Amino acid sequence: MKITEKIIEKHGLKKEEYENIKKLLNRNPNLLELGIFSAMWNEHCSYKSSKIHLKKLPTKGKQVIQGPGENAGVIDIGDDDAIVFKIESHNHPSYIEPYQGAATGVGGILRDVFTMGARPIALLNSIHFGSPSHPKTKSLLNGVVSGIGGYGNCIGIPTVAGETKFNETYNENILVNAMAVGHAKKNKIFYSKAKGLNKSVVYVGSKTGRDGIHGASMASAEFDENSEEKKPTVQVGDPFTEKLLLEACLELMKDDSIISIQDMGAAGLTSSSVEMASKGSLGIELELDKVPCREENMTPYEMMLSESQERMLMILEDGKEKHAKQIFEKWDLDFVIIGKTTNTKKLTLKYKNKIEGEIPIDALAANAPIYDRKWSKKKNEKNTIDFKKLKKIKIEDALIKILSSPNHSNKSWITDQYDQMVMCDTAQRSGSDAAIIRIHNKDKAIAVSVDSSANYCKSHPLTGGKQIVCENWRNLITVGAKPLAITNCLNFGNPENEDVMGEFAECLEGIKKACEFLNYPIVSGNVSFYNGTNKKNIFPTPVIGGVGLIKKIFKPLSHSLKKDKSFLILVGKTFGHLGQSCFLQENYSITEGKPPEVNLTNEKNNGEAVLKLINENLIDSAHDVSNGGLLVALSEMTISSNFGVKVEKPKKLNNTIEYFFGEDQGRYILEIGERNFKKVEKILKTGNIFYEKIGVTQQEFFEVEGELKIAKNDLFKINNQWYNNY
Repeated sequence: MKITEKIIEKHGLKKEEYENIKKLLNRNPNLLELGIFSAMWNEHCSYKSSKIHLKKLPTKGKQVIQGPGENAGVIDIGDDDAIVFKIESHNHPSYIEPYQGAATGVGGILRDVFTMGARPIALLNSIHFGSPSHPKTKSLLNGVVSGIGGYGNCIGIPTVAGETKFNETYNENILVNAMAVGHAKKNKIFYSKAKGLNKSVVYVGSKTGRDGIHGASMASAEFDENSEEKKPTVQVGDPFTEKLLLEACLELMKDDSIISIQDMGAAGLTSSSVEMASKGSLGIELELDKVPCREENMTPYEMMLSESQERMLMILEDGKEKHAKQIFEKWDLDFVIIGKTTNTKKLTLKYKNKIEGEIPIDALAANAPIYDRKWSKKKNEKNTIDFKKLKKIKIEDALIKILSSPNHSNKSWITDQYDQMVMCDTAQRSGSDAAIIRIHNKDKAIAVSVDSSANYCKSHPLTGGKQIVCENWRNLITVGAKPLAITNCLNFGNPENEDVMGEFAECLEGIKKACEFLNYPIVSGNVSFYNGTNKKNIFPTPVIGGVGLIKKIFKPLSHSLKKDKSFLILVGKTFGHLGQSCFLQENYSITEGKPPEVNLTNEKNNGEAVLKLINENLIDSAHDVSNGGLLVALSEMTISSNFGVKVEKPKKLNNTIEYFFGEDQGRYILEIGERNFKKVEKILKTGNIFYEKIGVTQQEFFEVEGELKIAKNDLFKINNQWYNNY
């Protein structure tokens, strides 16, 4: 077949990229080879627009065993235990086919984790939808939630935490980010680097079909009015087969049979074979006649580019093939030797005893394009809001408006669809600042949380990048965990747009600064560009997934109030910052102004002081103050418990709206019993930590002195009414 300009364009390649391919090959590629270049050089696989910026991120630390570059990141949690985790996007597929898109997003991230030798112990997600009034939102929401629950529940991994947000910026391009966390022994971590010559290259798992062909390329392009036609590029998942694959892999990993192993994810057999060979500076020869296919007359092109799910590629030690085959056949899975490692440093593809394609590995990996794209710095937003012109609103009315909005209403109607307790190690599930998972048969646990803040990042990307790292840090602190490391999923628009690339560069700079200051390294992640439709890009939406360690878990600490007549303390200074606040968005539809400043010194000092108080068992409950400000945070503590609060008027800020709804960063609300109050005060004063006593807990009412008094049960009803009416 003659390669035309139309075919090149259809494969998502630029004219100059095609010319580069010809130079690297010293000839014209055939269609199979073009497809392979298309898969490996697309944005999703090559990170060609982001690699320059990603290199600047902090990825090392005493706790880091494996940073970016493998299937997942690995951290040390002591006692020969390791935690393996990663977050990835499945945005485009989930918009086209919400159930399967979300389901296979879960399946894919689970394989990234157990490929490393870890048993998955938790799933999390960050999902973003368009305006609730948009005609597609309801069906997309239902499909995605069903897909996440359907896959996770069937495979038997608890979905323990996440976030669901609505904004019209996602009307035509939703975000579905899935995170998986696994537990492994430090001496049994498996990697993808190929080693040795003439070693067996083995295909295991499900058969290959025609689903998902060009899936990675589809995820590397903007949507347009024809996006619905891309349904054949969406993979179809089978959680029951994945469960078999999981158990078979972990069984084989008990001995020394596996040299390297790689999930067949984006770009399927192509990316898995190329990545293994590239890391090992070897070649790989594949006999495509031997690839197990579930459809008739599949071509080499289809086999190499299929993204059928629940498949792995392994390289085995000599003499281990029979043993491995017995294990996989016992689990009713395909096991076929389809090739061998070579010293050619080439990907050689044979079909019916004929070489159908031969490409230097370096041409696909090391020599893939890297772009230093032009970017423009975000112009500083001015705080132009004239509060005097705004219609006056009562504190009670403002609070009710926020708590009953789609973004702040109770999301239990979502989380109740997920099995959160399977495996019996979930010590604290969704609804708190972070979920807590006990390490099986031990008295230690990990805390996990995911966070994003698109409005902040849109307004001031540098500050927004800092803020999401710090919020994630605080969420782990409030449950008594020491934050160890993060994974990130960077969701942005078209990188060929200077403004979008500027948002990306500045967000990453903010993330970098916060991670460095807090000693909170990034060990894995994913970049998702081209999130937009018809030149309209989404807001920059980096998502941070954090993992922290609780060395000894006695009783999980949550934000639910525990006792009557406890003291409520606010740690951190309140200035009353309302720019980009929920108060303005929900009550006045105003999205102007700068986000609140992030003082990294205060974040670190306040967080470490709160963690010290928790470790000394001086706190009954804790909650960070973030979206919605102080009053929303107190409402959340009340709604989740059997107690209300009585809050005093502010002593310093005259403007009660600013005080109660300002979103100043680095703040925590602590519930402290009377007998511990003096001890807490002493520790905070010794550490030079700003704090103020703001009220007490009480039995029946949520009350602000002289401003509002709402029965606790009524507050609960307000917070639960949106979905019931949707």
